[in-house]
Amino acid sequence: MPSSLADLIAALPEGDGWGPAPVTETTIGGVPYAPFSKGDKLGRMADWGTDGKDGRDGRGGRQQYGRNFRDQQIYGAGSAGLFVAPVTEADENSFSVVSREPTKTRFGRGGVFSARGRGQRGGAATTRGGRQTLQRGGRGGQQGYGGYDSRGGRGGQGRGGRRFGWKDYDKPQRNRDASINIKADWNLLEEIDFNRLSKLNLEADEGEDVDSYGFVHYYDRSFDKQPVKSAERKLQAVDRALYNVTTSSDPVIQELADKNEASIFATDSILSMLMCSTRSVYPWDMVIVKQGDKIFLDKRDNAALDMVTVNENAADAPMEAVDGNKEGINQPNALAEEATYINHNFASQVVVESDSSKVEMEHENPFYNPAEETEPPASKAYKYRKFDLSTSEEDPMYLVVRTELDAVQKNALSGEDQFMVVKALNEFDNKAQGSGGALDWRTKLASQRGAVVATEMKNNSVKLARWTVQSILAKADVMKLGFVSRVNPKTNDKHVILGVIGWKPRDFANQMNLSLANGWGIVRTIADMVLKREDGKFILVKDPNKSILRLYELPAGSFDDDEDEEEDVGVAAEGADE
Repeated sequence: MPSSLADLIAALPEGDGWGPAPVTETTIGGVPYAPFSKGDKLGRMADWGTDGKDGRDGRGGRQQYGRNFRDQQIYGAGSAGLFVAPVTEADENSFSVVSREPTKTRFGRGGVFSARGRGQRGGAATTRGGRQTLQRGGRGGQQGYGGYDSRGGRGGQGRGGRRFGWKDYDKPQRNRDASINIKADWNLLEEIDFNRLSKLNLEADEGEDVDSYGFVHYYDRSFDKQPVKSAERKLQAVDRALYNVTTSSDPVIQELADKNEASIFATDSILSMLMCSTRSVYPWDMVIVKQGDKIFLDKRDNAALDMVTVNENAADAPMEAVDGNKEGINQPNALAEEATYINHNFASQVVVESDSSKVEMEHENPFYNPAEETEPPASKAYKYRKFDLSTSEEDPMYLVVRTELDAVQKNALSGEDQFMVVKALNEFDNKAQGSGGALDWRTKLASQRGAVVATEMKNNSVKLARWTVQSILAKADVMKLGFVSRVNPKTNDKHVILGVIGWKPRDFANQMNLSLANGWGIVRTIADMVLKREDGKFILVKDPNKSILRLYELPAGSFDDDEDEEEDVGVAAEGADE
């Protein structure tokens, strides 16, 4: 008996060993033999002997590797062609297809699923392990034709890419015109995109009253009741004197500036546009005047920000005539004029005019001159309020803004006066292009009020945000929103009031996800950009087709020349009439 392992190994016959005997033949019984098994894998870092799909690398492309074994190749996979029988010409001619069963396809929630594998919308076909599947349209995935699937769905463009909806491929590209022509001699100082503006933040106080002017009438509570269809209230044209004086032309602001009350002066209309600029889509501009250590946020005559837009934030906003909109009354400019007309008349109609019961402020209306005006003044109170925008005690900065209040009402519990801002939303045609999927107000306002308001928040985000900011700046107790619709969708000269809903301004701001701190941060940032410059005029322009604000420095007398030209044209026209 062997005494050790070495003796046992030495006792074995020569040539024998552990495992099967080596085989050197490549055929067994005349049949080619390929030594491979699907479970045997040989890993390797790189195969420099194989040309890549683009001719540059030697990895053979991604198609030779599986998803889970991208660097492993199945041993013997290259010998599969040896088992394919050669096809003769006679066999090819005698072959015919008896029947072909179509591949079954079903549509699931995640995309399109074929019978042979799982794919995703917009995926491109590829081979994986000898099977044909659809490549997932994930990050870096390939699109189908035009980036759409057979249902017009979203293409597999990857995360962060543009998504398309049903029939979005034939949507025309809209190129809006700027609100003002940019001249060659204007000096571009800053260019800020909305992403940077949305990250700004500055906490400010609730403000304090500096002075107040004008008067307000009491609100007619009968408008809060749902009107009977047989007795709908029609919107009436009320002739009242309304004023929209810009900042630098306001005598009260000029007096406060002489007293060094603040460093920034503005009106609530201009300031709200700047604070809500990140929600805006349509073009606009505002003039900024720097005089010493003070700046005035101004506007041009008949500026775009004076108009009340309609469905500016809708996914499919109203189109211009050049974009194919043949209905003139449903074009953006016509809708803005209609909405502005409705707001002016609605605020005057919902108050009870009475000289004995109106609430008067400390001073009279600063813009009304009874010797020159033929119409009585509208119910309007002007409050000049002061806000602290300082970032440190060493660098104080204050802002004075002229705010407006439209009416007043008695609190049902305490009996105290509650000041309010009155605005109006308008419906033109819920079936027309640009309606933004709005519901029919006549049938849904009473039963689905929340859905109607939510749709308006989506389609008119910037308009409602501006009204909310104006209400908070004025420290209004209530913000009333009226719902006004056309009597006939095909005409825009007759309207009916369908209802009025009231909110507390800060509660409404929370529903809209409106941040006043972000708005104050935008105001302080623009003010700092201007204050570090020399005295002069500047203009802040919203790009008509991009989410960008541009700050330009204007040459001396830029708008003065335009005003002189307008005066010359007016004098020439008067001479022609004579």
